[in-house]
Amino acid sequence: MMLAALVLTGCQESLEDRCEREAKDYTAKKCPALLTEGVTIDSLVFYKSTHTLTYYYTLSGVLDNAEALESHDFRSILLRELRNSPDLNLYKEAGYNFGYVYYSQKQRGTLLLNTTFRSKDYQ
Repeated sequence: MMLAALVLTGCQESLEDRCEREAKDYTAKKCPALLTEGVTIDSLVFYKSTHTLTYYYTLSGVLDNAEALESHDFRSILLRELRNSPDLNLYKEAGYNFGYVYYSQKQRGTLLLNTTFRSKDYQ
């Protein structure tokens, strides 16, 4: 009985490992994917060293414009969505950081927005 308890305890996945696995699985199974017109998710990566779950996107069309993102206060929209996302509650409760990185489709490699929210931002 004691051996079974040790084996089960030893096999439990840490929250960090779970987040890393889920991010890799999501990327492998669902990326790239068009989320809405002009927004494609390219990957989801968990960085253990900083406890940051980072979403990488490519923007196209009218959204493919850094000034448009700033004028629509895109960062506030992202923060509101993060606060209201029940899917991320486990990671929010653990105090993880959430990064959002947006690149241009028309100017490949051009960074349009890079922002990270920490627990003090979304709680």
